[in-house]
This record gives sequence, C-alpha cells and structure tokens, in this order.
Amino acid sequence: MFAVLSGPAHVLETANPAFFAALGEDRARAGIPLADLMPELADQGFLDLLDQVYRTGEPYTGHDARMLLGRGAQAREAYFDFTFEPRRAADGTVTGIRMIGVETTQIKHAQRLMTKHRALLEQIARQAPLPEVLDGMARSIENLSPHGTLVSILLADPDGRHLLHGAAPSLPGFYNQAIDGIATGDGIGSCGTAAHRREPVITSNITTDPAWDAFRDLAEAAGLAACWSMPILARDGHLLGTFAMYHRIPRTPEDIDLALARLFAGTAALAIERHHIEQAKQAAEASAKSALQELAKTVRAERQLRAEAEQRAEAAAELNARMRAAAAALADRPHPKHCQLGGAADCTEPAEIKIADSWGDSAWGCLTHVEEAIINVRSVFIASEQLGGLAAYLNRSGQR
Repeated sequence: MFAVLSGPAHVLETANPAFFAALGEDRARAGIPLADLMPELADQGFLDLLDQVYRTGEPYTGHDARMLLGRGAQAREAYFDFTFEPRRAADGTVTGIRMIGVETTQIKHAQRLMTKHRALLEQIARQAPLPEVLDGMARSIENLSPHGTLVSILLADPDGRHLLHGAAPSLPGFYNQAIDGIATGDGIGSCGTAAHRREPVITSNITTDPAWDAFRDLAEAAGLAACWSMPILARDGHLLGTFAMYHRIPRTPEDIDLALARLFAGTAALAIERHHIEQAKQAAEASAKSALQELAKTVRAERQLRAEAEQRAEAAAELNARMRAAAAALADRPHPKHCQLGGAADCTEPAEIKIADSWGDSAWGCLTHVEEAIINVRSVFIASEQLGGLAAYLNRSGQR
C-alpha cells in the first residue's frame, strides 16, 4: 500500500486502494490530517514516528508492527511491514512523508496458528487429559480470532443422540449447563442440527433462525448473536461431537473462518479418538488384571482342595487298614463285645453298629467311632472319585 502525506500535520494528499482497504472503505478520503482520519493512532506511537521522520529527515522502517485499526466493535488487530520516507523540496527541505507498506496480518496469524496447532498436537501426543486439550484448543482459537470469537466444544454420548459439555471457557456457566446433554436433530440449534446432518451449520443471526426457537432467550441472555457449528467426525464417519464458534454480533463467516473451524474440528477428532483408544486400552488392561487375579484365586483353591483330598485319602486308607486288621483278627467272632474301630485297647464301648467297605470287609464299632468313620469316608468319596468310599449301614444290637 502507498500514501503521501504533506506538512508537519501529515495531511493525506493521496493513497492507493490498498491503503484505504486497510483503513476501511468508510474512511476513504483525502485532504485531512492523518490524526483526524485515524484517531486510534494517537496512543500507538505511529504519529510520533511520523513526527520524528519529518523532523530529522531520516527514514524509518518497521517490521511486523502491530496496529489497532478502528474503534469499538469495529476495531481489528493488524500487522504491517512499512517504511516512512521523507519527501524533500528542491533545496532539501522536508515537505512531507511517503508511506510504503504491506499488511502482514494473515502471515502473522498463520504463524500464530501453526504455533498453537503444534502445541495442541504435542499435547495429544503426550496423552494429556482430554479436558485439558479441548480447553487449550478453545482458548487458542479465541486468542487467534480478531473478531471476538467464543468457542464451544460438545462431545457426543456413546449412542450419538446427545451432546455433552466438552469445553467452553468463555461462555457463561448458565449457558453451558443449559446445553449440556441437548439432543441431536434437525432444528435443535446449530450444534444439534450439525450433529444430525453431519455437515456445517451456519447461523448468521440467531434472532431470526428457526433452529434457535427453543434457545433464543437463552442465547440472548448469554449475549450471543451468531453461531457456526462444525461436526466433529471420526475417521469412520461416526459422530464424536461438535465444534462451534459464537459471536456477539450477527456475522457470516469468511473462507478463512471456515478453514480454521475445519482444521480445529479435525484436531479435536484426533484428540477425542485418542482418548477413546486410551479408555479402551485401560479397560482391557483392567479386565486382564481382574482375570489374572481370578485365575490365581482358582489355582490357590485347587491346590487347597488337592491338599485336603490327600489328607482325607490318608485318613481313609488308615481307617480301611484298621478295619481290615480288625476283621481279620475277629473273623471267627461274628459279633464282638467291644468296638473294633478304636482298637481293642483304646475303646471299651460296646460294638453296636456294623459297617462294611466296597471290598466286602466289615467291622463292628461304637456309635462315636462309626460316625467318625462315615464322615471321613464320605469326605474322601466327594474329594476323589478314585477312592470308591465305604458303604455304611446300621445294624442294631442283635442284627447280623
């Protein structure tokens, strides 16, 4: 861009269209001092630089100089590479200044965007918590936007029928609570509709869009006038959530706005999918750990049962041997007087009950030792089918 200023008041003599485009078409006029045409420059140091060049006759060059153009809601941040060159009369006297420059705002924003985007990718790579990633993403876009953008990220529930709060650091808390869990479907705000259609939904003016009928009062209370919503989709096409950019004045997006939304919606998809994979991995690890613990319990229980079975088998073998010995010693005595199971010297109780094993051997015993024998033999039979067990029956005194 190019402009010519004259005199110490820096009156604008002429300028090319690029200069007026940077200022705004409503200020495309010449013949007035630059300070009157651009009053916002008063506190930014540029008028002081012009005074310096006019006074010293030395040119000045600036790189990536930040400038706020306009005032109030129409103000925007801009960056310029520029040179202020003195204009001289034939005698060398400085009579004015030539301004030559190029706006570098888009380059500056692209550099910032790359830096922010790289930081987000690094967060995802190191598996930072999803809320931290989404919150950082929302704040990054809000900082990059020259139009006061407010970002909201909603996450789809497992069935894809509702949208849950993900991140919205600059929206009012009451608004976030109200839309947390909204259904997806046509006519359910910009986000519900975008989620249902799987395509961007642009609401340039919330007050006139039918999709906002149920939420218009809520949006007005939150000071929201426009909403552009982009669905967040997985690689296989299923819904992961929505990415929305709100504005406090009615506004239609430019191509750069939509490109920015697509970029960060894709980045959000990467973060959400990574989060789902990590959740599935943790669930699988927990399941495997639980299975191993159950297996260890089963092995311990099996070992304990085997040990108990061996103990019961030893007891049964001892009992069987004692019964065989007693039966052999008393083969000619059909009904002994005293208990044979406790040993001839150990038990003097009367022999009242006769028991027999599976081999046909039998012995007489008292009530106490017969009950003990039956319990032990039944336990052995249950623990190990190989032992066969003893068949027990009762014969009262006098029965053969």
